[in-house]
Amino acid sequence: MASVELRDELDCSICLSLYTDPVSLRCGHFFCRSCIVSALDAQEAAGVYSCPDCRAQYPERPALEKNLKLENIVERFSSAQPEMEETRIFCTYCIKSPVLAVRTCLQCETSLCEEHLAAHNKSVIHNLIEPTVSFMDRKCSTHKEVLKYYCPKDNTCICVSCWVAGAHKGHDVELLDVASEDVKEKLRLDIEKLKSKKEDAEKRVQNLKDHGAEQEEKSSGLADKVTGLFTDLRKKLDDLEERIQGEISRQKDQVSLSVSDLVGQVELHMKEVSKKINNLEGLCNMSDPLSFLQGVNTGDISAGSCDVISDVRDAPCVDEGLILQILHRGLENFAVYVLDMFKKRQFSVMEKSDILLDIDTASNTIIISQDLRSASYTSTWQYRPDGPKRFTSCQVLSSRSFSSGRHYWEVDVTQASRWMVGVAGESLERKVIGNISDIGYNEKSWAIFFVINLFASHNNIHNLLESGSPVRVVGVYLDYEAGRLSFYQVCDPIRHLHTFTASFSEPLYAALNIHDNCTIKLIK
Repeated sequence: MASVELRDELDCSICLSLYTDPVSLRCGHFFCRSCIVSALDAQEAAGVYSCPDCRAQYPERPALEKNLKLENIVERFSSAQPEMEETRIFCTYCIKSPVLAVRTCLQCETSLCEEHLAAHNKSVIHNLIEPTVSFMDRKCSTHKEVLKYYCPKDNTCICVSCWVAGAHKGHDVELLDVASEDVKEKLRLDIEKLKSKKEDAEKRVQNLKDHGAEQEEKSSGLADKVTGLFTDLRKKLDDLEERIQGEISRQKDQVSLSVSDLVGQVELHMKEVSKKINNLEGLCNMSDPLSFLQGVNTGDISAGSCDVISDVRDAPCVDEGLILQILHRGLENFAVYVLDMFKKRQFSVMEKSDILLDIDTASNTIIISQDLRSASYTSTWQYRPDGPKRFTSCQVLSSRSFSSGRHYWEVDVTQASRWMVGVAGESLERKVIGNISDIGYNEKSWAIFFVINLFASHNNIHNLLESGSPVRVVGVYLDYEAGRLSFYQVCDPIRHLHTFTASFSEPLYAALNIHDNCTIKLIK
């Protein structure tokens, strides 16, 4: 009742609706701005203006004063009771002062406040529902009677006439409240199931978020480790370069000093030779035979005493062999240092697994090379002895299995126009006709294969892959405990092709499937 009385105080007396942009006259009464402007415009012809409520007159058109406080009160009232504004249903019998109805009678098609409801209950027993002004959806469209029953067979609400003599005659029906409870019970069960699914979805979302956060943290840690590793490696290489450059510089200085000494000796010798040349030339220029012969007999004119004592063969050289030896040994030590750094910085060293093919698994349409690394298709039957490990389909497994750890190997497919490379479980069926036992066509194997296009395949589900260039070498990485099997295109730079995730529960083997006129090789 309080909300109704407040609502009456907030209604404009002209439009009978909540104030919109409320303004007041000098007499103190409030109106919607548009309402009072229209009223004053109508009074303008008479030349006399008056308040629509108290009739107070104004010789001149009165000024309108905006009331922000009242406007705020109206807005708060509207936002606090939006549903009441949309569904206000008043008592049919409260004419002088509208009062909100609390129930509606379907038989009488009237809405009742608490006071009139008490009187109504004493007189008759009718169907009472929540206040409404819509009665047609509560009555049968055919007989115009109140819908009282529910027909489970047709899933519809019906009236008495529908059940007794209408389209639902003879059907098992239920009272609306009974049927409603039955349906609610079913819905509650559905709700519980949906809640369970929602909880499961929420867990999955949280798990994904946790995984994302974990991977982000892992990426940051990995980036820091790589940065630290390369910082150390650069320092190590810089130290090695400095040591080698220092040795080159030392030898260069040593050679330079030796060459300078030899040059000095040769130049001194040159001076002596020049002096003797001048003496001999002076003797040759004498015209007096006696003086000439006397000069020759008394002077040292032997050319043998002027032989060169050193030449380039006596000069030392930079010891290139020593430099290369220092470089070679330094790089060997550097390789050891790299592995030490891997371990120190907790990088797992992944070495290429040495894999050989098991000829006892190869079908009789496959030729296995002598080194057990190459498999080729042949139309000539090989007549190998049958055994439980041998495939009837054209494929072969490795002799080595993997049941733990991380492993990596590479497969050369350059001599295959069609190829399948993958991993198979030990329990993969070997004696099946057709392609059911082919890798990728069952739940026991995972593969990528190329037939016109590149595909990733598991359990006979094939996903198209993108490859910017022809695949020549396939890299396979297996992390058994993590349940990850990844395939890569070995090129520069290496490209990720696809990753399978699974819970591996049995030993796994490298697997090759061979097609007509094709050869596939395991790279050593």
